[in-house]
Amino acid sequence: MKTVQALNLIAGEWREASSGAWGISINPSNGEVLGRYADSSQVDGEAALEAARAAFERPEWSRDPRRRQMVMLRWADRLDTRKTELAHLLTLDNGKVLAQSLGEITSAISEIRYYAGLTRYMPGHVFEVEPGVFSSILKEPAGVAGIIVPWNAPVVLLVRSMAPALAAGCTVVVKPAPQTALITAALIEALHDCESLPAGVVNLVSEAGHDVAALLAQSSQVDVISFTGSNETGQRIMAAAAPSMKKLSLELGGKSSCLVFDDADVDRVAPAIAAAATVISGQQCTAARRVLVHGSCYARMKQALSAALLALPVGPGLERGAMIGPLIDEQAARCVAAQIDAAMEQAQEVLVRGGRAGGVLQGGAFVRPALVAHQDTSAAFIQEEVFGPLLVIERFEDEAEAVARANHSEFGLAASVWTHDGARGLRIARALKNGTVWINDHNKLFAEAETGGYKKSGLGRLHGYDALIDFQETKHIYQNVGLLSQI
Repeated sequence: MKTVQALNLIAGEWREASSGAWGISINPSNGEVLGRYADSSQVDGEAALEAARAAFERPEWSRDPRRRQMVMLRWADRLDTRKTELAHLLTLDNGKVLAQSLGEITSAISEIRYYAGLTRYMPGHVFEVEPGVFSSILKEPAGVAGIIVPWNAPVVLLVRSMAPALAAGCTVVVKPAPQTALITAALIEALHDCESLPAGVVNLVSEAGHDVAALLAQSSQVDVISFTGSNETGQRIMAAAAPSMKKLSLELGGKSSCLVFDDADVDRVAPAIAAAATVISGQQCTAARRVLVHGSCYARMKQALSAALLALPVGPGLERGAMIGPLIDEQAARCVAAQIDAAMEQAQEVLVRGGRAGGVLQGGAFVRPALVAHQDTSAAFIQEEVFGPLLVIERFEDEAEAVARANHSEFGLAASVWTHDGARGLRIARALKNGTVWINDHNKLFAEAETGGYKKSGLGRLHGYDALIDFQETKHIYQNVGLLSQI
Protein backbone atom coordinates (compact mmCIF):
# COMPACT_ATOMS: atom_id res chain seq x y z
CA MET A 1 0.00 0.00 0.00
CA LYS A 2 1.29 3.49 -0.88
CA THR A 3 0.55 6.41 1.43
CA VAL A 4 -0.52 8.53 -1.58
CA GLN A 5 -3.53 6.22 -1.91
CA ALA A 6 -5.12 5.54 1.47
CA LEU A 7 -7.42 2.53 1.42
CA ASN A 8 -9.80 1.24 4.07
CA LEU A 9 -8.67 -1.62 6.31
CA ILE A 10 -11.56 -3.97 7.05
CA ALA A 11 -11.26 -7.50 8.48
CA GLY A 12 -7.53 -7.53 7.77
CA GLU A 13 -7.85 -6.51 4.10
CA TRP A 14 -7.07 -3.21 2.36
CA ARG A 15 -10.12 -2.19 0.34
CA GLU A 16 -11.43 0.64 -1.77
CA ALA A 17 -14.71 2.24 -0.72
CA SER A 18 -17.67 0.10 -1.72
CA SER A 19 -18.88 2.90 -3.99
CA GLY A 20 -15.48 3.28 -5.65
CA ALA A 21 -15.43 6.95 -4.64
CA TRP A 22 -12.25 8.82 -3.70
CA GLY A 23 -11.50 11.97 -1.75
CA ILE A 24 -8.56 14.22 -2.49
CA SER A 25 -5.82 15.18 -0.01
CA ILE A 26 -4.47 18.72 -0.37
CA ASN A 27 -1.20 20.22 0.85
CA PRO A 28 -2.36 23.30 2.83
CA SER A 29 0.94 25.10 2.18
CA ASN A 30 0.35 25.42 -1.56
CA GLY A 31 -2.97 23.83 -2.49
CA GLU A 32 -1.34 21.00 -4.43
CA VAL A 33 -2.84 17.50 -4.51
CA LEU A 34 -0.94 15.03 -2.29
CA GLY A 35 -2.95 11.90 -2.95
CA ARG A 36 -6.36 10.36 -2.45
CA TYR A 37 -8.27 8.36 0.15
CA ALA A 38 -11.24 5.98 0.02
CA ASP A 39 -14.41 8.07 0.36
CA SER A 40 -16.55 5.59 2.25
CA SER A 41 -20.22 5.24 3.09
CA GLN A 42 -22.28 3.64 5.81
CA VAL A 43 -21.94 0.28 4.01
CA ASP A 44 -18.18 0.33 4.60
CA GLY A 45 -18.68 1.38 8.21
CA GLU A 46 -21.06 -1.50 8.83
CA ALA A 47 -18.55 -3.97 7.36
CA ALA A 48 -15.84 -2.61 9.65
CA LEU A 49 -18.11 -2.88 12.70
CA GLU A 50 -19.00 -6.46 11.82
CA ALA A 51 -15.30 -7.32 11.58
CA ALA A 52 -14.46 -5.59 14.87
CA ARG A 53 -17.31 -7.31 16.68
CA ALA A 54 -16.32 -10.74 15.38
CA ALA A 55 -12.69 -10.16 16.39
CA PHE A 56 -13.71 -9.05 19.87
CA GLU A 57 -15.83 -12.13 20.49
CA ARG A 58 -12.83 -14.36 19.84
CA PRO A 59 -10.55 -14.71 22.90
CA GLU A 60 -7.27 -14.46 21.00
CA TRP A 61 -7.15 -10.68 21.45
CA SER A 62 -9.46 -9.61 24.27
CA ARG A 63 -8.15 -12.26 26.72
CA ASP A 64 -4.50 -12.41 25.73
CA PRO A 65 -2.62 -9.48 27.29
CA ARG A 66 0.79 -10.84 26.33
CA ARG A 67 -0.17 -10.92 22.66
CA ARG A 68 -1.53 -7.37 22.92
CA GLN A 69 1.67 -6.15 24.54
CA MET A 70 3.93 -7.66 21.89
CA VAL A 71 1.84 -6.31 19.02
CA MET A 72 1.95 -2.80 20.48
CA LEU A 73 5.71 -2.96 21.10
CA ARG A 74 6.27 -4.09 17.51
CA TRP A 75 4.05 -1.25 16.29
CA ALA A 76 6.11 1.29 18.22
CA ASP A 77 9.33 -0.17 16.83
CA ARG A 78 8.05 -0.01 13.26
CA LEU A 79 7.05 3.63 13.69
CA ASP A 80 10.41 4.43 15.28
CA THR A 81 12.33 3.20 12.24
CA ARG A 82 10.16 5.40 9.99
CA LYS A 83 9.67 8.50 12.15
CA THR A 84 11.52 10.91 9.84
CA GLU A 85 9.52 9.73 6.83
CA LEU A 86 6.26 9.88 8.79
CA ALA A 87 7.03 13.37 10.12
CA HIS A 88 7.59 14.57 6.56
CA LEU A 89 4.24 13.10 5.48
CA LEU A 90 2.50 14.66 8.50
CA THR A 91 3.83 18.09 7.57
CA LEU A 92 2.67 17.70 3.98
CA ASP A 93 -0.75 16.41 5.05
CA ASN A 94 -1.40 18.79 7.96
CA GLY A 95 0.88 21.79 7.33
CA LYS A 96 2.53 22.01 10.75
CA VAL A 97 6.22 22.78 10.86
CA LEU A 98 8.53 19.79 10.61
CA ALA A 99 9.92 20.07 14.15
CA GLN A 100 6.38 19.85 15.56
CA SER A 101 5.62 16.86 13.32
CA LEU A 102 8.72 15.03 14.49
CA GLY A 103 7.86 15.81 18.10
CA GLU A 104 4.35 14.46 17.57
CA ILE A 105 5.57 11.20 16.06
CA THR A 106 8.10 10.76 18.87
CA SER A 107 5.44 11.40 21.53
CA ALA A 108 3.08 8.90 19.91
CA ILE A 109 5.76 6.19 19.92
CA SER A 110 6.41 6.87 23.59
CA GLU A 111 2.70 6.59 24.34
CA ILE A 112 2.32 3.26 22.55
CA ARG A 113 5.18 1.86 24.61
CA TYR A 114 3.66 3.24 27.81
CA TYR A 115 0.35 1.43 27.23
CA ALA A 116 2.14 -1.70 26.06
CA GLY A 117 3.75 -1.71 29.48
CA LEU A 118 0.35 -1.47 31.18
CA THR A 119 -1.25 -4.20 29.08
CA ARG A 120 -0.21 -6.97 31.46
CA TYR A 121 -1.32 -5.06 34.54
CA MET A 122 -5.11 -4.79 34.66
CA PRO A 123 -5.66 -5.65 38.33
CA GLY A 124 -8.96 -6.22 40.06
CA HIS A 125 -9.41 -7.15 43.69
CA VAL A 126 -11.06 -9.76 45.89
CA PHE A 127 -12.47 -9.34 49.38
CA GLU A 128 -14.38 -11.51 51.82
CA VAL A 129 -17.63 -9.70 52.61
CA GLU A 130 -18.89 -12.34 55.07
CA PRO A 131 -17.33 -15.56 56.33
CA GLY A 132 -16.89 -17.74 53.25
CA VAL A 133 -18.49 -15.16 50.93
CA PHE A 134 -16.23 -13.56 48.34
CA SER A 135 -16.63 -10.66 45.93
CA SER A 136 -14.21 -10.55 42.98
CA ILE A 137 -13.90 -7.30 41.02
CA LEU A 138 -12.54 -7.70 37.50
CA LYS A 139 -11.63 -5.21 34.78
CA GLU A 140 -12.82 -6.37 31.37
CA PRO A 141 -12.53 -4.79 27.90
CA ALA A 142 -15.62 -2.79 27.00
CA GLY A 143 -15.93 -4.16 23.45
CA VAL A 144 -15.74 -2.32 20.13
CA ALA A 145 -14.34 1.21 20.29
CA GLY A 146 -15.13 3.80 17.63
CA ILE A 147 -12.27 6.31 17.43
CA ILE A 148 -12.97 9.57 15.57
CA VAL A 149 -9.64 11.30 14.94
CA PRO A 150 -9.20 15.07 14.41
CA TRP A 151 -6.84 16.66 11.90
CA ASN A 152 -4.83 19.01 14.13
CA ALA A 153 -2.63 16.36 15.80
CA PRO A 154 -3.74 13.23 13.96
CA VAL A 155 -0.87 11.01 15.09
CA VAL A 156 -0.77 11.54 18.83
CA LEU A 157 -4.55 12.00 19.12
CA LEU A 158 -5.12 8.68 17.36
CA VAL A 159 -2.60 6.94 19.59
CA ARG A 160 -3.83 8.40 22.89
CA SER A 161 -7.25 6.80 22.21
CA MET A 162 -6.18 3.70 20.33
CA ALA A 163 -3.32 2.62 22.58
CA PRO A 164 -5.40 2.38 25.79
CA ALA A 165 -8.25 0.78 23.81
CA LEU A 166 -5.96 -1.94 22.47
CA ALA A 167 -4.21 -2.35 25.82
CA ALA A 168 -7.57 -2.92 27.53
CA GLY A 169 -8.48 -5.60 24.97
CA CYS A 170 -10.94 -3.67 22.80
CA THR A 171 -11.13 -3.90 19.04
CA VAL A 172 -11.37 -0.65 17.11
CA VAL A 173 -12.85 1.11 14.11
CA VAL A 174 -10.91 4.28 13.27
CA LYS A 175 -12.53 7.14 11.36
CA PRO A 176 -9.84 9.68 10.41
CA ALA A 177 -10.32 13.32 9.51
CA PRO A 178 -10.44 13.63 5.71
CA GLN A 179 -7.75 16.34 5.74
CA THR A 180 -5.22 13.94 7.29
CA ALA A 181 -6.38 10.56 6.00
CA LEU A 182 -2.97 9.85 4.43
CA ILE A 183 -0.93 10.02 7.65
CA THR A 184 -3.58 8.04 9.55
CA ALA A 185 -3.45 5.27 6.95
CA ALA A 186 0.35 5.18 7.20
CA LEU A 187 0.13 4.70 10.98
CA ILE A 188 -2.45 1.93 10.67
CA GLU A 189 -0.40 0.26 7.93
CA ALA A 190 2.55 -0.01 10.32
CA LEU A 191 0.31 -1.69 12.90
CA HIS A 192 -1.40 -3.99 10.40
CA ASP A 193 1.99 -5.36 9.36
CA CYS A 194 2.81 -6.44 12.91
CA GLU A 195 3.09 -10.14 13.54
CA SER A 196 0.30 -11.66 15.68
CA LEU A 197 -2.31 -8.94 15.12
CA PRO A 198 -5.57 -10.83 14.43
CA ALA A 199 -7.65 -9.74 11.46
CA GLY A 200 -10.49 -7.41 12.41
CA VAL A 201 -8.95 -6.08 15.62
CA VAL A 202 -8.02 -2.82 13.89
CA ASN A 203 -10.21 -1.36 11.15
CA LEU A 204 -9.88 1.93 9.27
CA VAL A 205 -12.68 3.63 7.34
CA SER A 206 -12.11 7.08 5.82
CA GLU A 207 -14.70 9.42 4.36
CA ALA A 208 -15.14 12.95 3.04
CA GLY A 209 -18.48 13.40 4.80
CA HIS A 210 -19.99 12.30 8.11
CA ASP A 211 -21.97 9.10 7.44
CA VAL A 212 -19.44 6.72 8.99
CA ALA A 213 -18.92 8.96 12.03
CA ALA A 214 -22.70 9.14 12.52
CA LEU A 215 -22.92 5.34 12.26
CA LEU A 216 -20.29 4.92 14.97
CA ALA A 217 -22.16 7.28 17.28
CA GLN A 218 -25.54 5.63 16.71
CA SER A 219 -24.76 1.93 16.34
CA SER A 220 -25.42 -0.49 19.17
CA GLN A 221 -22.44 -2.48 17.83
CA VAL A 222 -20.13 0.24 19.21
CA ASP A 223 -19.51 0.10 22.96
CA VAL A 224 -17.22 3.14 23.31
CA ILE A 225 -16.80 6.35 21.34
CA SER A 226 -13.55 8.28 21.74
CA PHE A 227 -13.71 11.68 20.04
CA THR A 228 -11.53 14.77 20.05
CA GLY A 229 -12.93 17.88 18.40
CA SER A 230 -15.30 20.79 18.73
CA ASN A 231 -17.88 21.19 21.48
CA GLU A 232 -20.69 21.38 18.92
CA THR A 233 -19.75 18.06 17.33
CA GLY A 234 -19.29 16.51 20.77
CA GLN A 235 -22.84 17.48 21.70
CA ARG A 236 -24.18 15.89 18.51
CA ILE A 237 -22.27 12.68 19.27
CA MET A 238 -23.70 12.61 22.80
CA ALA A 239 -27.24 13.00 21.46
CA ALA A 240 -26.75 10.32 18.80
CA ALA A 241 -25.16 7.93 21.30
CA ALA A 242 -27.82 8.33 23.97
CA PRO A 243 -30.23 5.61 22.77
CA SER A 244 -27.48 2.95 22.84
CA MET A 245 -26.07 4.19 26.19
CA LYS A 246 -22.49 3.64 25.01
CA LYS A 247 -19.47 4.91 26.93
CA LEU A 248 -18.16 8.30 25.80
CA SER A 249 -14.69 9.80 25.96
CA LEU A 250 -14.84 13.37 24.66
CA GLU A 251 -12.10 15.98 24.63
CA LEU A 252 -13.67 19.14 23.27
CA GLY A 253 -12.85 22.83 23.00
CA GLY A 254 -10.67 25.05 25.12
CA LYS A 255 -9.88 28.69 25.80
CA SER A 256 -6.68 28.44 27.80
CA SER A 257 -5.67 31.34 30.04
CA CYS A 258 -2.09 32.20 31.02
CA LEU A 259 -2.00 34.07 34.37
CA VAL A 260 1.15 36.19 34.63
CA PHE A 261 1.91 37.64 38.07
CA ASP A 262 4.02 40.60 39.09
CA ASP A 263 7.10 38.55 39.98
CA ALA A 264 7.29 36.77 36.61
CA ASP A 265 10.20 37.38 34.23
CA VAL A 266 8.37 39.10 31.37
CA ASP A 267 11.26 38.74 28.93
CA ARG A 268 11.27 34.96 29.43
CA VAL A 269 7.52 34.47 29.69
CA ALA A 270 6.50 36.41 26.57
CA PRO A 271 8.32 34.16 24.03
CA ALA A 272 7.08 31.04 25.84
CA ILE A 273 3.46 32.21 25.62
CA ALA A 274 3.87 33.27 21.99
CA ALA A 275 5.06 29.75 21.16
CA ALA A 276 2.20 28.23 23.20
CA ALA A 277 -0.32 30.37 21.30
CA THR A 278 0.95 29.46 17.84
CA VAL A 279 1.63 25.73 18.22
CA ILE A 280 0.08 24.02 15.18
CA SER A 281 -0.65 27.58 14.00
CA GLY A 282 -2.98 28.01 16.99
CA GLN A 283 -4.95 24.89 16.07
CA GLN A 284 -4.60 23.08 19.39
CA CYS A 285 -7.30 22.88 22.05
CA THR A 286 -4.80 23.63 24.82
CA ALA A 287 -3.06 26.47 22.96
CA ALA A 288 -2.72 29.76 24.86
CA ARG A 289 -5.69 32.01 24.01
CA ARG A 290 -5.93 34.55 26.84
CA VAL A 291 -3.04 36.25 28.65
CA LEU A 292 -4.05 37.72 32.03
CA VAL A 293 -1.34 40.04 33.36
CA HIS A 294 -0.86 41.84 36.68
CA GLY A 295 -1.21 45.60 36.33
CA SER A 296 2.37 46.27 37.43
CA CYS A 297 3.83 44.48 34.39
CA TYR A 298 0.92 44.84 31.97
CA ALA A 299 2.56 47.49 29.77
CA ARG A 300 5.83 45.58 29.57
CA MET A 301 4.02 42.35 28.69
CA LYS A 302 2.08 44.02 25.88
CA GLN A 303 5.32 45.20 24.34
CA ALA A 304 7.23 41.93 24.89
CA LEU A 305 4.43 39.67 23.69
CA SER A 306 3.91 41.79 20.57
CA ALA A 307 7.60 41.53 19.74
CA ALA A 308 7.64 37.78 20.41
CA LEU A 309 4.72 37.12 18.07
CA LEU A 310 6.15 39.30 15.30
CA ALA A 311 9.46 37.43 15.57
CA LEU A 312 7.91 34.05 14.68
CA PRO A 313 8.51 33.29 10.97
CA VAL A 314 5.46 32.17 8.99
CA GLY A 315 6.04 29.76 6.13
CA PRO A 316 5.60 26.24 4.73
CA GLY A 317 6.20 23.54 7.31
CA LEU A 318 9.16 22.07 5.41
CA GLU A 319 10.87 25.46 5.05
CA ARG A 320 13.95 25.89 7.21
CA GLY A 321 13.30 28.29 10.08
CA ALA A 322 9.50 28.35 9.78
CA MET A 323 7.76 28.49 13.17
CA ILE A 324 4.14 28.92 12.05
CA GLY A 325 2.78 26.86 9.17
CA PRO A 326 -0.55 27.14 7.35
CA LEU A 327 -3.94 26.33 8.81
CA ILE A 328 -5.40 22.98 7.84
CA ASP A 329 -7.19 24.16 4.70
CA GLU A 330 -8.52 27.18 2.85
CA GLN A 331 -11.94 27.01 4.51
CA ALA A 332 -10.36 27.14 7.97
CA ALA A 333 -8.08 30.00 6.94
CA ARG A 334 -11.03 32.07 5.70
CA CYS A 335 -13.05 31.37 8.85
CA VAL A 336 -10.24 32.17 11.29
CA ALA A 337 -9.19 35.26 9.36
CA ALA A 338 -12.77 36.54 9.55
CA GLN A 339 -12.86 35.91 13.32
CA ILE A 340 -9.54 37.74 13.75
CA ASP A 341 -10.81 40.67 11.68
CA ALA A 342 -13.94 40.87 13.85
CA ALA A 343 -11.85 40.75 17.06
CA MET A 344 -9.56 43.52 15.83
CA GLU A 345 -12.59 45.62 14.96
CA GLN A 346 -14.21 45.15 18.40
CA ALA A 347 -11.20 45.10 20.72
CA GLN A 348 -10.14 48.12 22.75
CA GLU A 349 -6.60 47.97 21.36
CA VAL A 350 -4.93 46.13 18.49
CA LEU A 351 -1.31 45.34 19.32
CA VAL A 352 -0.40 42.96 16.49
CA ARG A 353 -2.51 43.08 13.35
CA GLY A 354 -2.90 39.53 12.06
CA GLY A 355 -4.94 37.89 9.33
CA ARG A 356 -4.39 36.31 5.92
CA ALA A 357 -0.83 36.28 4.72
CA GLY A 358 -0.14 37.67 1.27
CA GLY A 359 2.85 37.79 -1.03
CA VAL A 360 4.62 34.49 -1.55
CA LEU A 361 2.28 32.84 0.99
CA GLN A 362 -1.01 33.78 -0.64
CA GLY A 363 -1.30 30.40 -2.38
CA GLY A 364 -1.56 28.59 0.96
CA ALA A 365 -3.85 28.64 4.00
CA PHE A 366 -1.59 30.98 5.99
CA VAL A 367 -2.87 33.26 8.77
CA ARG A 368 -0.53 35.57 10.69
CA PRO A 369 -0.97 35.80 14.48
CA ALA A 370 -2.91 38.65 16.06
CA LEU A 371 -2.80 40.18 19.55
CA VAL A 372 -5.54 42.41 20.95
CA ALA A 373 -6.11 43.96 24.37
CA HIS A 374 -9.56 43.90 25.92
CA GLN A 375 -11.06 43.98 29.42
CA ASP A 376 -14.65 42.79 29.00
CA THR A 377 -14.53 39.03 29.45
CA SER A 378 -18.01 38.71 27.93
CA ALA A 379 -16.70 39.66 24.48
CA ALA A 380 -17.37 36.95 21.90
CA PHE A 381 -13.71 36.66 20.91
CA ILE A 382 -12.82 35.99 24.55
CA GLN A 383 -15.60 33.48 25.20
CA GLU A 384 -15.66 31.59 21.89
CA GLU A 385 -12.86 29.29 20.76
CA VAL A 386 -11.06 30.75 17.76
CA PHE A 387 -9.11 27.81 16.35
CA GLY A 388 -6.18 29.82 15.10
CA PRO A 389 -3.47 32.30 16.15
CA LEU A 390 -5.48 34.94 18.06
CA LEU A 391 -4.35 36.07 21.52
CA VAL A 392 -6.17 38.41 23.89
CA ILE A 393 -4.33 40.21 26.69
CA GLU A 394 -6.22 41.32 29.82
CA ARG A 395 -5.22 43.18 32.98
CA PHE A 396 -5.87 42.17 36.61
CA GLU A 397 -4.90 43.70 39.95
CA ASP A 398 -4.97 40.79 42.42
CA GLU A 399 -5.26 37.02 42.67
CA ALA A 400 -9.02 36.98 43.14
CA GLU A 401 -9.60 39.03 39.99
CA ALA A 402 -7.17 36.88 38.00
CA VAL A 403 -8.98 33.67 38.97
CA ALA A 404 -12.43 35.19 38.41
CA ARG A 405 -11.42 36.32 34.92
CA ALA A 406 -9.88 32.99 33.98
CA ASN A 407 -12.87 31.01 35.28
CA HIS A 408 -15.33 33.18 33.35
CA SER A 409 -15.54 30.65 30.53
CA GLU A 410 -17.68 27.73 29.44
CA PHE A 411 -14.47 25.82 28.79
CA GLY A 412 -12.09 24.28 31.32
CA LEU A 413 -9.45 22.34 29.46
CA ALA A 414 -6.13 23.92 30.46
CA ALA A 415 -4.42 26.99 31.91
CA SER A 416 -1.00 28.11 33.07
CA VAL A 417 0.30 30.17 36.00
CA TRP A 418 3.50 32.19 35.76
CA THR A 419 5.09 33.16 39.09
CA HIS A 420 8.22 32.56 41.17
CA ASP A 421 6.09 32.22 44.32
CA GLY A 422 5.63 28.46 44.75
CA ALA A 423 2.74 28.76 47.21
CA ARG A 424 0.92 31.18 44.94
CA GLY A 425 1.37 28.91 41.93
CA LEU A 426 -0.26 25.96 43.69
CA ARG A 427 -2.92 28.17 45.29
CA ILE A 428 -3.99 29.58 41.92
CA ALA A 429 -3.80 26.18 40.22
CA ARG A 430 -6.22 24.76 42.79
CA ALA A 431 -8.65 27.65 42.26
CA LEU A 432 -8.74 27.37 38.46
CA LYS A 433 -11.52 25.24 36.96
CA ASN A 434 -9.36 23.43 34.43
CA GLY A 435 -8.39 19.81 33.86
CA THR A 436 -4.71 20.72 33.47
CA VAL A 437 -2.78 23.61 34.99
CA TRP A 438 0.90 24.16 34.22
CA ILE A 439 3.10 26.28 36.45
CA ASN A 440 5.73 28.34 34.59
CA ASP A 441 5.17 26.40 31.39
CA HIS A 442 2.40 25.63 28.90
CA ASN A 443 1.40 22.75 26.60
CA LYS A 444 3.42 20.08 28.39
CA LEU A 445 1.54 16.86 27.55
CA PHE A 446 2.87 13.34 27.93
CA ALA A 447 1.71 9.74 28.16
CA GLU A 448 1.92 9.32 31.94
CA ALA A 449 -0.33 12.23 33.00
CA GLU A 450 -4.10 12.24 32.50
CA THR A 451 -5.58 15.12 30.50
CA GLY A 452 -9.15 16.21 29.92
CA GLY A 453 -11.56 19.01 30.59
CA TYR A 454 -13.91 20.53 33.11
CA LYS A 455 -17.26 21.99 32.07
CA LYS A 456 -17.86 22.01 28.30
CA SER A 457 -14.34 20.87 27.54
CA GLY A 458 -15.36 17.24 27.68
CA LEU A 459 -15.87 13.94 29.47
CA GLY A 460 -13.34 11.40 30.68
CA ARG A 461 -9.56 11.44 30.61
CA LEU A 462 -6.92 10.39 28.09
CA HIS A 463 -3.23 9.73 28.71
CA GLY A 464 -2.19 8.12 31.98
CA TYR A 465 -3.52 5.02 33.70
CA ASP A 466 -7.04 6.42 34.02
CA ALA A 467 -7.41 6.49 30.22
CA LEU A 468 -8.01 2.74 30.46
CA ILE A 469 -11.24 3.36 32.39
CA ASP A 470 -13.14 4.56 29.33
CA PHE A 471 -12.31 1.31 27.51
CA GLN A 472 -13.14 -1.07 30.37
CA GLU A 473 -16.13 -2.45 32.20
CA THR A 474 -16.01 -3.36 35.88
CA LYS A 475 -17.50 -6.74 36.74
CA HIS A 476 -18.45 -7.97 40.22
CA ILE A 477 -18.51 -11.75 40.67
CA TYR A 478 -20.10 -13.03 43.88
CA GLN A 479 -19.44 -16.49 45.26
CA ASN A 480 -20.43 -18.15 48.56
CA VAL A 481 -17.88 -20.90 49.01
CA GLY A 482 -18.78 -21.65 52.60
CA LEU A 483 -16.39 -22.48 55.42
CA LEU A 484 -14.25 -25.53 56.01
CA SER A 485 -16.06 -27.98 58.31
CA GLN A 486 -14.56 -28.33 61.74
CA ILE A 487 -12.87 -31.66 62.36
